[in-house]
Amino acid sequence: MFSAWITALIAGVSTLVIQKLFFPYFWIDLKYLTKVISYGIKIEIYKKTAKVVTVLDRFMQQAQKIPNKPFIIYEDNAFTYQDVDKRSNQVAQVFFKQGVLKKGDTVALLMSNEPDFINVWFGLCKLGCAVAFLNFNIKSRSLLHCFNSCGAKTLVVGSDMTDTLEDILPNLHEDNISVWIMASESHQPGINTILDKLEDAPDEPVPAHLRATDSVKTPTLYIFTSGTTGLPKAAVISQLQSLKGAAGLWAYGATADDIVYVTLPLYHSAASLLGVGGCIELGATFVLKKKFSASQFWSDCRKYNVTVFQYIGEICRYLCNMPKKEGEKDHKVRMGVGNGVQQNIWKEFLDRFGDIKLCELYGSTEGNVCFMNHVGKIGAVGRSNFFYKRISKYCLVKYDLENGEIILNEQGFCEEVKKGEAGLLLSQINSISPFFGYAGSKSLTEKKLLRDVFKKGDVYLNTGDLMVEDHEDFIYFNDRIGDTFRWKGENVSTTEVADVVGIIDFLQEANIYGVSVPGYEGKAGMAAVVLNPGCGFDGKSLYEHVENYLPGYARPRFVRIQKSMEITGTFKQQKFRLVESGFNPSTITDSLYFLDESQKCYVPLTTEIFDIIASGQIKL
Repeated sequence: MFSAWITALIAGVSTLVIQKLFFPYFWIDLKYLTKVISYGIKIEIYKKTAKVVTVLDRFMQQAQKIPNKPFIIYEDNAFTYQDVDKRSNQVAQVFFKQGVLKKGDTVALLMSNEPDFINVWFGLCKLGCAVAFLNFNIKSRSLLHCFNSCGAKTLVVGSDMTDTLEDILPNLHEDNISVWIMASESHQPGINTILDKLEDAPDEPVPAHLRATDSVKTPTLYIFTSGTTGLPKAAVISQLQSLKGAAGLWAYGATADDIVYVTLPLYHSAASLLGVGGCIELGATFVLKKKFSASQFWSDCRKYNVTVFQYIGEICRYLCNMPKKEGEKDHKVRMGVGNGVQQNIWKEFLDRFGDIKLCELYGSTEGNVCFMNHVGKIGAVGRSNFFYKRISKYCLVKYDLENGEIILNEQGFCEEVKKGEAGLLLSQINSISPFFGYAGSKSLTEKKLLRDVFKKGDVYLNTGDLMVEDHEDFIYFNDRIGDTFRWKGENVSTTEVADVVGIIDFLQEANIYGVSVPGYEGKAGMAAVVLNPGCGFDGKSLYEHVENYLPGYARPRFVRIQKSMEITGTFKQQKFRLVESGFNPSTITDSLYFLDESQKCYVPLTTEIFDIIASGQIKL
């Protein structure tokens, strides 16, 4: 009997040692995978039974279950689940009574971070409408394009956004777009008001059949993303994607007791799907900030007892760049959820602000693949394993950076890279991981697809991102390829910027790309340009032009004057070598210019200015 116990003990210890040595993440992987599978089963039930419990349905359930619990805290005002439910009912009643909307219509929403963004969003969804979130940074040309691409015939505008409409209001009226403003009165002709009508609107729900859906494929949102085709593309957000996004905080271990700090703009999928949707799934409270403020971040966290915050990499860097103060670890924040933190910033953030688990994730707004770093490994955007690869069939394939092309084998198919090598991330499109594409032209969706990747007939989504998977199955972001780069938390379309820059009269051609800048996440925009014969470079005119037609994050920070534009062997503009050479005037013989906000002009980029930028004395 004694020997049996000894044998069992040795076997148990041996198993534990083997697990620790060869499968160190087994239990944490198992716990996470169990959550993923359980939530996946729930969604499959929705598919089979055609009885979909949407995120909005879940919110209304929470409003019945926890009516008096704060849902939103905004500028010291608390709005309970019941408050938001009733206010959104009133919004729905206003449009229902006016008879201007019907189930299946698309309504565009142009509002900044405020509680009424959510009230209007939910109210429209209660009518069965899809809502298109508009980026309030974009300019007139892009804004008009957004209406055309998503098919919206109604626009709801925040009271602080009316200036944005001045240039395009005649075009909106010409296109028979109904404009509504969140105000009691308007001095502009042809604009309907909402707040005055809300005062008399009942807070009873509109008929439930209006919001009901029998398919997870039904579009619920359109979120605009800068793409390779130039102007913003309306990514279709189905009920399926909305449900998956709402599970993110829960999957990382957040609970109903958490208070989530949301400083990202609500038109971003991270804030709306993961942040707001995640709190709904949990029955949690979130603190909504009008705009991110590094100086107020920790005081807000202490004031509102924040336990979880959402971030992009720039937020963590801004916080680390703030002057050090005593008591920086005096807070209740235990977790951050987001993407884009560089390893050095990650380590500095933890050293300075305490034991906060940063939960990195990877996934594009329209994509069909998502990675989550549930382990907390510094630098990794996600983690995979044998079981996850059975659920989400992705691959990293060989890619020629210099020529901007996928490398094919003799049979004409893609080849996967080895562990530890950078490869282009592709994700197979199937019933478990569908791709809903973009509203408008089908060609936009088709351009994201790759066919006959490993065999005839297969279809994969091209993410446009280079990734690395190491020998422990951790996944790291390497670079963004092609015609987009990321700056200030926004995707920048090189084609859109080139179209705007290229029309100025003294330029013959423009090639837009992103360059790395010390101390910054992402890449700053740079334009390699060829001047028209007999023309000189006019930095003042170019500054005024990009200021008028491009949002701040998309304006090229640097300009490089070239005699001729270099092309690849396949007659594309050469970007790789330009990206590699950067913007250092000590190593580049071409004339360089820098966007100087103080002088409102592109000024010559000298070695002195370069050194000041590199040392962080000039903020870009």
